[in-house]
Amino acid sequence: MNGKFVLGVLAGAAAGAILGVLFAPEKGADTRKKIAKKGADVTEEIKEKLDELIAGFTDKFQDAKKEAAKMYEEGKNKVADKFADKTAEAKKMS
Repeated sequence: MNGKFVLGVLAGAAAGAILGVLFAPEKGADTRKKIAKKGADVTEEIKEKLDELIAGFTDKFQDAKKEAAKMYEEGKNKVADKFADKTAEAKKMS
């Protein structure tokens, strides 16, 4: 899932929750407590989603790094094999 989409959904949910609390017919102190609680809940949700997103990127980066190392080794071996073949051909010709 796209990280921007997740953050957009969470921000929309937070805005909706805050507006709902603001327009509820309650005392100001109760409303402020609800807003603070909702804000803390949304902050925690966003933190969790960001942690998941970062973990996903980290995993993908590690996989790409391993694949690049593997390709490097394969390329290096092919070059070494080619060099050995050409060296052997040169020795036969001399």
